Amino acid sequence: MLSNHLSDQELISFYIKGKESCLQALVLRYKNPLFHFIKKRVNNHQLAEDIFQETFIKVIISLKKNGYSEQGKFLSWVMRIARNLIVDYYRGKKKLPLINNSDDYNIFDRLILKDSNVEDTIMQNQIDSDMMKVLKLLPKEQCDIIQLRLFKNMSFKEISKKRGISINTALGRMRYAITNMRKIVKERGVTLTLS
Repeated sequence: MLSNHLSDQELISFYIKGKESCLQALVLRYKNPLFHFIKKRVNNHQLAEDIFQETFIKVIISLKKNGYSEQGKFLSWVMRIARNLIVDYYRGKKKLPLINNSDDYNIFDRLILKDSNVEDTIMQNQIDSDMMKVLKLLPKEQCDIIQLRLFKNMSFKEISKKRGISINTALGRMRYAITNMRKIVKERGVTLTLS
């Protein structure tokens, strides 16, 4: 079976039926844009690897429980999982486990990672463009916090000093911005993936 020629939905269907290599094909298909998406937001290679692996652990669990129902939107679904893990990490409510080679299942043990290509770059540029559309719909203060934190990689301490606000105010605006972004994406049907 040539998994490169199968759609995401076909790969998912075969994986659920027990063909493990189909999950590997999905991971390889989206590894670069997903890892870049995560690393750009956490600005730490090891943490990005941990979140990437935790994302696919959640994907595996969900697929095994038949919890995936968004036909044709696999990348968007996986990126939402990753984004939620990133938000959870920054909120400090949930500590991500460090995944190392002694764990039962290590995604990187079974995959040969490909170099970034033009298709991945185009996909990432589209995601960034869609993200900017969502940001423009936020109140100015919330948009400002997101841009400083995620795109300029400033700490909340740096943001509070630059904007003359308390760290708690900066954190609150970030929390409200994320909540509002989720509402906007849902209500307006904005997708954070290639259309």
